[in-house]
Amino acid sequence: MKKPIVAITIGKKYYSRMISEESIRNLESFADVRHTGTDDPADKNEMKRLLDGADACITSWEVSPLDAEIIAAAADLKAVVHMGGSVKRMVSDELFEKGVKVFGASPVLAETVAETALGFMIMGMKKGWEIAAVVKNGGWRDCDCWPPRELRGKMVGIIGASQVGRHVIKLLKLFNVTILVYDPYLSEEDEKLLNVKSVKLMELAERSDVISLHAPVNDKTKQMLNSAIFKVMKDNALIVNTARGALIDEPALIKELSSGRFNAVLDVSDPEPPAVDSPLRKLSNVTLFPHFAGCIEDCSDMSLRAVEELRRFFSGEEALYEITREMFDRIS
Repeated sequence: MKKPIVAITIGKKYYSRMISEESIRNLESFADVRHTGTDDPADKNEMKRLLDGADACITSWEVSPLDAEIIAAAADLKAVVHMGGSVKRMVSDELFEKGVKVFGASPVLAETVAETALGFMIMGMKKGWEIAAVVKNGGWRDCDCWPPRELRGKMVGIIGASQVGRHVIKLLKLFNVTILVYDPYLSEEDEKLLNVKSVKLMELAERSDVISLHAPVNDKTKQMLNSAIFKVMKDNALIVNTARGALIDEPALIKELSSGRFNAVLDVSDPEPPAVDSPLRKLSNVTLFPHFAGCIEDCSDMSLRAVEELRRFFSGEEALYEITREMFDRIS
């Protein structure tokens, strides 16, 4: 039986970081592999070349989106697996209309983001970065940011029961916290399964010691954390954002943070990066990171997941994580 042709569109210079040798061996066991001819991720012309006659492809960050022009040149394309957080930039209506199946390796990435978010919660509650700066500058415990607090036993609000959000919930079980969740799509069955309490956004803001964002950005969620939400938040609360900067009304956040009433740890911003003169860079109760919560050094576990999705697809087995057009309002 003829093997399917699978095109890897990730630039060769990213192979050491993105593609494991094990994943290549696994892929070659059931498919003929076509590699990009460039060091950089495939642009539109390279995508057309790679997908000519290909049955499937593996995509990732910076690869040219699968728009109508590329789809028209990919007559045999049946499946796409995306290695990255959001697949929305990559796909088009034409892809779904053609009946191409779309899969994601993002559950693997979600775990690394969730682990970082937990670290941010622990250190953010401890005011670790603020206190460390005081000590480095010659001080000790005699500072305005003292005393630190602990995560254990607190009320944690999770905005978005996404893949990341659910893994955060799993990790938080070790800390004897009460978990509130705001997610319009969370079913009663999942609420019980996750052992969380589903609440409205305003109630979550009023009750939580920590608020962690894991929602997608769309018309309903953009700037969902705004001045009205900030006003009801507890004094000394903590906001952690490892999702998207546009979920927060940044001018309103800056205004509230300037009062010193609560703290924030932000891995994302809007715009990104923040302006050089942004108050976010100057306020002591804000810690900024350069959108690095996900895997950076080694993302190769995603390639194992991507190859397994294709193996399942071509052998007629159930997918691990298929992405449909109907899911777009619920995913990043």
